[in-house]
Amino acid sequence: MLDRSTRTIQVGLIGSGIQLSRSPALHEAEGKANGLALSYELIDLDRLGTGAKDGHGAGVGVEALGDILRDVENRGFAGVNVTHPAKQAVIPHLHALSPEAEALGAVNTVVLKDGRRIGHNTDCSGFAGGFRRALPQADLSSAVQLGAGGAGAAVAHAMLQLGTKQLTIFDNDAARAEALTQRLSPLFPKALIQMGDDLAAAMARASGLVHATPTGMAAHPGLPLPADFLDPRHFVAEIVYFPLETELLRVARAKGCATVDGGGMAVFQAVGAFRLFTGIEPDAARMLAHFAAMGTSGS
Repeated sequence: MLDRSTRTIQVGLIGSGIQLSRSPALHEAEGKANGLALSYELIDLDRLGTGAKDGHGAGVGVEALGDILRDVENRGFAGVNVTHPAKQAVIPHLHALSPEAEALGAVNTVVLKDGRRIGHNTDCSGFAGGFRRALPQADLSSAVQLGAGGAGAAVAHAMLQLGTKQLTIFDNDAARAEALTQRLSPLFPKALIQMGDDLAAAMARASGLVHATPTGMAAHPGLPLPADFLDPRHFVAEIVYFPLETELLRVARAKGCATVDGGGMAVFQAVGAFRLFTGIEPDAARMLAHFAAMGTSGS
Protein backbone atom coordinates (compact mmCIF):
# COMPACT_ATOMS: atom_id res chain seq x y z
CA MET A 1 0.00 0.00 0.00
CA LEU A 2 1.40 3.38 -1.00
CA ASP A 3 2.26 5.65 1.93
CA ARG A 4 0.53 8.97 1.20
CA SER A 5 1.63 10.71 4.39
CA THR A 6 5.13 12.14 4.36
CA ARG A 7 7.27 10.39 1.75
CA THR A 8 7.92 12.47 -1.34
CA ILE A 9 7.50 10.56 -4.58
CA GLN A 10 10.19 11.82 -6.94
CA VAL A 11 9.72 11.37 -10.68
CA GLY A 12 10.91 13.23 -13.75
CA LEU A 13 11.20 13.62 -17.50
CA ILE A 14 14.33 12.93 -19.58
CA GLY A 15 14.48 14.60 -22.98
CA SER A 16 15.80 17.40 -25.12
CA GLY A 17 14.27 20.89 -25.23
CA ILE A 18 11.64 20.11 -22.60
CA GLN A 19 11.49 23.36 -20.63
CA LEU A 20 7.91 24.07 -21.76
CA SER A 21 6.68 20.61 -20.77
CA ARG A 22 3.40 20.52 -18.87
CA SER A 23 4.21 17.17 -17.29
CA PRO A 24 5.49 18.61 -13.98
CA ALA A 25 2.33 20.66 -13.37
CA LEU A 26 0.07 17.84 -14.54
CA HIS A 27 1.61 15.13 -12.35
CA GLU A 28 2.14 17.32 -9.31
CA ALA A 29 -1.45 18.61 -9.36
CA GLU A 30 -2.86 15.08 -9.67
CA GLY A 31 -0.53 13.94 -6.91
CA LYS A 32 -1.78 16.71 -4.63
CA ALA A 33 -5.40 15.82 -5.43
CA ASN A 34 -4.61 12.26 -4.29
CA GLY A 35 -2.92 13.38 -1.08
CA LEU A 36 0.58 12.66 -2.36
CA ALA A 37 3.76 14.68 -1.94
CA LEU A 38 4.88 14.23 -5.55
CA SER A 39 7.74 16.15 -7.15
CA TYR A 40 8.38 16.08 -10.93
CA GLU A 41 11.79 17.18 -12.23
CA LEU A 42 12.82 18.12 -15.76
CA ILE A 43 16.09 16.46 -16.81
CA ASP A 44 16.84 18.35 -20.01
CA LEU A 45 19.66 16.87 -22.08
CA ASP A 46 20.22 20.32 -23.63
CA ARG A 47 21.06 21.75 -20.18
CA LEU A 48 23.27 19.00 -18.79
CA GLY A 49 27.04 18.71 -19.06
CA THR A 50 29.59 21.37 -18.16
CA GLY A 51 28.00 23.97 -15.94
CA ALA A 52 24.94 21.79 -15.34
CA LYS A 53 24.62 22.81 -11.71
CA ASP A 54 23.35 26.25 -12.68
CA GLY A 55 20.92 24.81 -15.22
CA HIS A 56 22.89 26.07 -18.21
CA GLY A 57 25.07 23.14 -19.25
CA ALA A 58 26.62 22.64 -22.64
CA GLY A 59 24.22 19.81 -23.42
CA VAL A 60 24.66 16.05 -23.67
CA GLY A 61 23.36 13.35 -26.00
CA VAL A 62 21.70 10.00 -25.47
CA GLU A 63 25.10 8.52 -24.58
CA ALA A 64 24.51 10.04 -21.12
CA LEU A 65 21.35 8.03 -20.44
CA GLY A 66 23.15 5.35 -18.43
CA ASP A 67 24.64 7.93 -16.07
CA ILE A 68 21.33 9.78 -15.79
CA LEU A 69 19.44 6.62 -14.86
CA ARG A 70 22.05 5.69 -12.25
CA ASP A 71 21.75 9.18 -10.79
CA VAL A 72 17.96 9.14 -10.47
CA GLU A 73 18.10 5.63 -9.00
CA ASN A 74 20.61 6.82 -6.40
CA ARG A 75 18.30 9.74 -5.61
CA GLY A 76 15.39 7.41 -4.97
CA PHE A 77 13.19 8.23 -7.97
CA ALA A 78 10.10 6.08 -8.46
CA GLY A 79 10.51 6.47 -12.20
CA VAL A 80 10.97 8.77 -15.15
CA ASN A 81 9.16 9.64 -18.33
CA VAL A 82 11.28 9.61 -21.49
CA THR A 83 10.79 11.75 -24.58
CA HIS A 84 12.65 12.78 -27.75
CA PRO A 85 15.38 11.76 -28.50
CA ALA A 86 15.62 8.96 -25.94
CA LYS A 87 12.56 6.72 -26.38
CA GLN A 88 14.48 4.07 -28.27
CA ALA A 89 18.00 4.85 -27.05
CA VAL A 90 16.98 4.17 -23.43
CA ILE A 91 16.07 0.52 -24.10
CA PRO A 92 19.60 -0.96 -23.79
CA HIS A 93 19.79 0.55 -20.29
CA LEU A 94 16.68 -1.26 -19.02
CA HIS A 95 16.23 -4.67 -17.40
CA ALA A 96 12.87 -5.51 -18.98
CA LEU A 97 10.07 -4.14 -21.16
CA SER A 98 6.31 -4.35 -20.85
CA PRO A 99 4.53 -6.15 -23.71
CA GLU A 100 3.48 -2.77 -25.18
CA ALA A 101 7.00 -1.37 -25.10
CA GLU A 102 8.36 -4.62 -26.54
CA ALA A 103 5.90 -4.54 -29.43
CA LEU A 104 6.56 -0.88 -30.19
CA GLY A 105 10.32 -0.88 -29.70
CA ALA A 106 9.97 2.37 -27.76
CA VAL A 107 9.68 3.45 -24.12
CA ASN A 108 8.17 6.60 -22.66
CA THR A 109 7.95 5.55 -19.01
CA VAL A 110 10.57 3.80 -16.87
CA VAL A 111 9.56 2.44 -13.47
CA LEU A 112 12.44 2.13 -11.00
CA LYS A 113 11.76 -0.44 -8.31
CA ASP A 114 13.81 -2.95 -6.31
CA GLY A 115 16.96 -2.18 -8.29
CA ARG A 116 15.28 -2.86 -11.64
CA ARG A 117 14.39 -0.58 -14.54
CA ILE A 118 11.20 -1.61 -16.33
CA GLY A 119 10.28 0.17 -19.57
CA HIS A 120 6.65 0.85 -20.45
CA ASN A 121 4.85 2.72 -23.23
CA THR A 122 1.75 4.80 -22.51
CA ASP A 123 2.03 6.84 -25.72
CA CYS A 124 -0.04 4.37 -27.75
CA SER A 125 -3.05 4.39 -25.43
CA GLY A 126 -2.50 8.11 -24.88
CA PHE A 127 -2.70 8.98 -28.57
CA ALA A 128 -5.70 6.69 -29.13
CA GLY A 129 -7.56 8.24 -26.20
CA GLY A 130 -6.94 11.78 -27.43
CA PHE A 131 -7.83 10.95 -31.05
CA ARG A 132 -11.11 9.19 -30.18
CA ARG A 133 -12.12 12.10 -27.98
CA ALA A 134 -11.43 14.77 -30.62
CA LEU A 135 -12.29 13.03 -33.93
CA PRO A 136 -14.62 10.10 -33.26
CA GLN A 137 -16.01 10.19 -36.83
CA ALA A 138 -12.71 10.57 -38.71
CA ASP A 139 -12.31 8.75 -42.03
CA LEU A 140 -9.54 6.25 -41.29
CA SER A 141 -9.43 4.63 -44.72
CA SER A 142 -5.97 5.96 -45.58
CA ALA A 143 -3.53 7.98 -43.50
CA VAL A 144 -0.06 9.41 -44.00
CA GLN A 145 2.23 9.46 -40.98
CA LEU A 146 5.30 11.65 -40.70
CA GLY A 147 7.86 10.27 -38.26
CA ALA A 148 8.89 6.72 -37.39
CA GLY A 149 10.80 7.32 -34.17
CA GLY A 150 9.78 6.38 -30.66
CA ALA A 151 6.59 8.44 -30.62
CA GLY A 152 5.91 7.52 -34.24
CA ALA A 153 5.94 3.81 -33.43
CA ALA A 154 3.31 4.30 -30.72
CA VAL A 155 1.17 6.58 -32.87
CA ALA A 156 1.23 4.20 -35.85
CA HIS A 157 0.22 1.32 -33.59
CA ALA A 158 -2.62 3.42 -32.19
CA MET A 159 -3.89 4.46 -35.63
CA LEU A 160 -4.00 0.84 -36.75
CA GLN A 161 -5.79 -0.17 -33.56
CA LEU A 162 -8.31 2.60 -34.24
CA GLY A 163 -9.07 1.03 -37.63
CA THR A 164 -6.80 2.66 -40.21
CA LYS A 165 -6.93 0.52 -43.35
CA GLN A 166 -3.87 1.94 -45.14
CA LEU A 167 -0.96 3.65 -43.40
CA THR A 168 1.95 5.18 -45.33
CA ILE A 169 4.94 6.09 -43.15
CA PHE A 170 7.58 8.70 -43.98
CA ASP A 171 10.76 9.48 -42.07
CA ASN A 172 13.98 11.32 -42.90
CA ASP A 173 15.68 8.03 -42.02
CA ALA A 174 14.27 5.61 -44.61
CA ALA A 175 15.67 2.60 -42.76
CA ARG A 176 13.76 3.58 -39.64
CA ALA A 177 10.50 3.92 -41.61
CA GLU A 178 11.11 0.53 -43.22
CA ALA A 179 11.85 -1.07 -39.85
CA LEU A 180 8.59 0.26 -38.42
CA THR A 181 6.54 -1.05 -41.33
CA GLN A 182 8.18 -4.45 -40.96
CA ARG A 183 7.43 -4.53 -37.24
CA LEU A 184 3.78 -3.49 -37.62
CA SER A 185 2.74 -5.53 -40.67
CA PRO A 186 2.57 -8.94 -38.91
CA LEU A 187 0.58 -7.37 -36.06
CA PHE A 188 -2.07 -5.91 -38.37
CA PRO A 189 -2.31 -8.33 -41.31
CA LYS A 190 -5.59 -6.84 -42.60
CA ALA A 191 -4.07 -3.36 -43.04
CA LEU A 192 -1.74 -2.15 -45.77
CA ILE A 193 1.30 -0.64 -44.07
CA GLN A 194 4.01 0.75 -46.30
CA MET A 195 6.99 3.07 -46.36
CA GLY A 196 6.33 6.18 -48.44
CA ASP A 197 8.58 7.64 -51.11
CA ASP A 198 6.34 10.34 -52.67
CA LEU A 199 4.73 12.54 -50.04
CA ALA A 200 2.71 14.67 -52.48
CA ALA A 201 1.16 11.59 -54.10
CA ALA A 202 0.48 9.92 -50.76
CA MET A 203 -1.26 13.01 -49.40
CA ALA A 204 -3.36 13.24 -52.57
CA ARG A 205 -4.70 9.74 -51.83
CA ALA A 206 -4.96 9.98 -48.05
CA SER A 207 -7.93 10.85 -45.87
CA GLY A 208 -5.71 12.21 -43.13
CA LEU A 209 -2.28 13.14 -41.78
CA VAL A 210 -0.65 12.11 -38.52
CA HIS A 211 2.36 14.17 -37.49
CA ALA A 212 4.86 12.45 -35.17
CA THR A 213 8.11 14.44 -35.53
CA PRO A 214 9.48 17.23 -33.31
CA THR A 215 8.79 19.87 -35.99
CA GLY A 216 6.51 22.51 -34.54
CA MET A 217 7.93 22.29 -31.03
CA ALA A 218 9.24 25.52 -29.55
CA ALA A 219 12.78 24.34 -30.26
CA HIS A 220 11.92 23.10 -33.78
CA PRO A 221 9.53 25.64 -35.36
CA GLY A 222 8.06 25.34 -38.83
CA LEU A 223 5.93 23.04 -40.96
CA PRO A 224 6.71 19.33 -41.47
CA LEU A 225 5.38 19.37 -45.05
CA PRO A 226 4.42 21.93 -47.73
CA ALA A 227 1.16 23.66 -46.83
CA ASP A 228 -0.32 23.03 -50.27
CA PHE A 229 -0.27 19.26 -49.60
CA LEU A 230 -3.16 19.80 -47.16
CA ASP A 231 -6.76 19.63 -48.36
CA PRO A 232 -10.03 20.34 -46.47
CA ARG A 233 -10.94 16.63 -46.63
CA HIS A 234 -7.90 15.71 -44.52
CA PHE A 235 -7.97 15.22 -40.79
CA VAL A 236 -4.71 16.38 -39.21
CA ALA A 237 -3.55 14.83 -35.92
CA GLU A 238 -0.62 16.38 -34.05
CA ILE A 239 1.48 14.97 -31.21
CA VAL A 240 3.35 18.19 -30.37
CA TYR A 241 1.72 20.04 -27.48
CA PHE A 242 4.16 22.81 -26.66
CA PRO A 243 3.00 24.97 -28.21
CA LEU A 244 -0.50 23.50 -28.38
CA GLU A 245 -1.25 25.53 -31.51
CA THR A 246 1.53 24.45 -33.86
CA GLU A 247 2.12 25.96 -37.27
CA LEU A 248 0.78 22.75 -38.82
CA LEU A 249 -2.51 22.99 -36.93
CA ARG A 250 -2.86 26.70 -37.66
CA VAL A 251 -2.43 26.11 -41.40
CA ALA A 252 -4.65 23.01 -41.38
CA ARG A 253 -7.49 24.79 -39.61
CA ALA A 254 -7.24 27.71 -42.00
CA LYS A 255 -7.71 25.24 -44.85
CA GLY A 256 -10.79 23.73 -43.21
CA CYS A 257 -9.24 20.47 -41.99
CA ALA A 258 -10.59 18.69 -38.93
CA THR A 259 -7.76 18.68 -36.39
CA VAL A 260 -6.67 17.15 -33.11
CA ASP A 261 -3.91 18.80 -31.09
CA GLY A 262 -1.34 17.01 -28.98
CA GLY A 263 -3.02 17.83 -25.69
CA GLY A 264 -5.14 14.69 -25.55
CA MET A 265 -2.16 12.42 -26.06
CA ALA A 266 -0.18 14.40 -23.48
CA VAL A 267 -2.89 13.96 -20.86
CA PHE A 268 -3.81 10.34 -21.52
CA GLN A 269 -0.18 9.17 -21.64
CA ALA A 270 0.31 11.00 -18.33
CA VAL A 271 -2.70 9.16 -16.89
CA GLY A 272 -0.95 5.88 -17.67
CA ALA A 273 2.42 7.04 -16.38
CA PHE A 274 0.94 8.36 -13.11
CA ARG A 275 -0.71 4.99 -12.54
CA LEU A 276 2.61 3.21 -13.10
CA PHE A 277 4.60 5.58 -10.86
CA THR A 278 2.17 5.63 -7.92
CA GLY A 279 -0.06 2.57 -8.14
CA ILE A 280 -3.03 4.94 -7.89
CA GLU A 281 -5.74 5.34 -10.55
CA PRO A 282 -5.74 9.04 -11.51
CA ASP A 283 -8.83 11.05 -12.45
CA ALA A 284 -8.51 11.51 -16.22
CA ALA A 285 -11.27 14.14 -16.37
CA ARG A 286 -9.54 16.17 -13.67
CA MET A 287 -6.21 15.95 -15.51
CA LEU A 288 -7.85 17.04 -18.78
CA ALA A 289 -9.40 20.02 -17.00
CA HIS A 290 -6.09 20.97 -15.40
CA PHE A 291 -4.32 20.72 -18.75
CA ALA A 292 -6.96 22.95 -20.39
CA ALA A 293 -6.62 25.50 -17.60
CA MET A 294 -2.95 25.98 -18.52
CA GLY A 295 -3.97 27.68 -21.78
CA THR A 296 -2.61 27.13 -25.30
CA SER A 297 0.97 28.40 -25.10
CA GLY A 298 2.41 25.23 -23.63
CA SER A 299 4.21 27.08 -20.84
